[in-house]
Amino acid sequence: MTEQKRLNKYISETGFCSRREADDLIASGRVKVNGILPEMGTKVSDADTIIIDGKPLKAKPKAVFIAYNKPVGVTCTTERKIRSNIVSAINYPERIFPIGRLDRPSEGLIFLTNQGDMVNKILRAGNNHEKEYEVVVDRPIDERFVKRMSSGVPILGTVTKPCKVRKTGAKSFTIVLTQGLNRQIRRMCEYLGFEVTHLKRIRIMNIDLTGLSSGKWRHLNENEMRAINHATESSSKTQEASAGAGAGKQHDKPSSEVARSKQDRRAHNSKDRTTELDNQNSVKPKPKTRNGEQNHSHNKRKSSPKHNTKPAKRVKGTLSLNKNK
Repeated sequence: MTEQKRLNKYISETGFCSRREADDLIASGRVKVNGILPEMGTKVSDADTIIIDGKPLKAKPKAVFIAYNKPVGVTCTTERKIRSNIVSAINYPERIFPIGRLDRPSEGLIFLTNQGDMVNKILRAGNNHEKEYEVVVDRPIDERFVKRMSSGVPILGTVTKPCKVRKTGAKSFTIVLTQGLNRQIRRMCEYLGFEVTHLKRIRIMNIDLTGLSSGKWRHLNENEMRAINHATESSSKTQEASAGAGAGKQHDKPSSEVARSKQDRRAHNSKDRTTELDNQNSVKPKPKTRNGEQNHSHNKRKSSPKHNTKPAKRVKGTLSLNKNK
């Protein structure tokens, strides 16, 4: 049975346009599937006939998989309006897109492809595919730094997964990650009081930068692709891989750093409560006068409701008694 996919994804995988653009085409009635206007979310396969603007959709192109040694200054985006975009830097004749990203100030190995499924299989943290980096920071590191980095650091509301860290110089180290949080290495170093001055990705899975100078790219060969396909054949394409691995969950926090972080938060909260109480006490200070307490109790009696609010009845004979005086 031919595999079925959502129509927008099927169109994008042919290189015709992006998924978002495909959604716009479908919504505007410019796409027909087997002669019928499809709904959003319609699933199709190679057995279906897809027409866009009256023309048959071309068959899917041959799979493209590129290794690129990204220089500093290139932005990992397909937005052509951004001058330094990675697609223009490579200038490949067909539509391709990066698998993951490297920050503009970072450099090193990144994959580009036209195969959407492969993107998620490689990127999902739960699939445990390794990425190795060379890092230089602004001041000397020690074994304590290495231990804290490798055991997990709290960033972005979670704790990073345990990873391999090896000191290579007074201020340099290598780190092997299986997840890819936003600016992860830089944020980890910043949490520990260090600033990254140089960051280079040197390996993804079984592929490294050997023979690939900065700014150059090459197609992966058959042996490399065979190894990648073998490594990813049991990988999940969905977010379940990350969820199943416990990414971002409390039970993934293996280091003593977590306990220290909790203590810091408790101390911080306690300090905030103490400060709040001090502020409340300073807003309405008690008067320290000699009869302050008497005045205070008098005010209480004055403000409290009286039990008998009816006016006293006039006593008979009061006027006649006054006249006799």
